[in-house]
Amino acid sequence: MSVPAENLRKDIRMRHESDPIMSTAWLLVYLIPIFAVIITVITVFYVVLAAMTEPWIVPEEPWVALPLLVGLIILLALLTIIAFIVFIILTYKLVRRRNTHFKRQMFLSEDIVTAVKTMAEKKGVEVEAILSSVERTMREAKAEETEKGAVLWAILTAVPYIGSLAQWYVYYFLMKDFYKHERMEDGFWEDLSRTLNKIGITFSVPRRTEATPDRSFVLYLILTIITVGLFGIYWLYVLLKDPNEHFKYHVQVEDQLMSTLESVAI
Repeated sequence: MSVPAENLRKDIRMRHESDPIMSTAWLLVYLIPIFAVIITVITVFYVVLAAMTEPWIVPEEPWVALPLLVGLIILLALLTIIAFIVFIILTYKLVRRRNTHFKRQMFLSEDIVTAVKTMAEKKGVEVEAILSSVERTMREAKAEETEKGAVLWAILTAVPYIGSLAQWYVYYFLMKDFYKHERMEDGFWEDLSRTLNKIGITFSVPRRTEATPDRSFVLYLILTIITVGLFGIYWLYVLLKDPNEHFKYHVQVEDQLMSTLESVAI
């Protein structure tokens, strides 16, 4: 087993930790407080309506019904606090998987280039010129895909007054960074395919079934404000879904590339 092949296998094995598929169940972070408020409002409305239309349902002494209302308020507060804490954890996980995926992708790209150069050298084929485009893409990715502090941004979203601004910025770079990353990655795979073909190795890059779209941050922000936060449920959904689809494509293309390279005994 060659060193380039073993390094590639290590990079591919890393994806189980660096590229986690996150469940849409995280949407409950938004839904739990909403459900709690709805239940509380309905309950209070029912008690008031019953007192007006059927007084015999509600005790004459107001203090008797007080424990019910206090209990509902406490329940609402607890659910809100739990959702708030889970939201901080979610922010951390979203930013962290961005960082870990970009880092693994850089390792993978570098090891792929090393493997290609090794094969080209064995076959006596000059590939430096065509690989220059691949290496330029890697340099651009390294310059643009700098690490974001997952702990820092998770904490900032919890700070009063600036929490919403921090959250919107996190949503902004998560949307835009994955879109830019995917476009650069597409160029990388295409240039790599041409390089391998020059060496005499046929590698057809699989087509993406669902590419990450260039979503408008301004539009999403306006819709979130207009709907008093309700559109944020969909916004969070796409932040979970887009990287999930991206990672699934990685599994497909990486396995196909590894199979191709192993067939020529790198």
